[in-house]
Amino acid sequence: MAPDQRGGRDLLAEWRRLMDSVVTSMTTASGRASLPRELLAAMQRQLELAQDLIEREGRVQRDLAGRLTAPIDAAFDLLEESAVTLRRQAESLQAAGRALEEAASLMKRQAELFERTIVSVRAPADRAKAVAGVDRRRRGSGGRDTKPGGRNTKPGGRNTKPSERKTRPGGRKTKPR
Repeated sequence: MAPDQRGGRDLLAEWRRLMDSVVTSMTTASGRASLPRELLAAMQRQLELAQDLIEREGRVQRDLAGRLTAPIDAAFDLLEESAVTLRRQAESLQAAGRALEEAASLMKRQAELFERTIVSVRAPADRAKAVAGVDRRRRGSGGRDTKPGGRNTKPGGRNTKPSERKTRPGGRKTKPR
């Protein structure tokens, strides 16, 4: 029982003892038995009303305390749900990270196999070119083929000097100057 309720009940018990004492004193002093009974009935009614008042006050206090703490409880509930969501997101990110690492590892392995395949396939072609006396085109930086003379050309492009021909808008070529 809450301290306020116990204090209220103790107060009511003391009030009852006091009223019993008053009724006993009045009965012995007056000699009329009906007066103390009427007085006792009124006092008992007051006692019942006081007891009802104390109980109502306790209910109001509990209700008020519940309403005051409800937003706090709701906030804690939301924080708990957020923590669960964050944990699930972290686990998902860990799983995604492992999947990315595995995919990267597989791609590296594929690149290594591809490179080895190219070396294996190119070796007989290089031998055949060497026997025929053909120079191999080498790849320069930037992904352009370099000819043995050292000038860069675009793949599929013609080997012309930049000053020889100019292009007009629309793609028509002009004569060299």
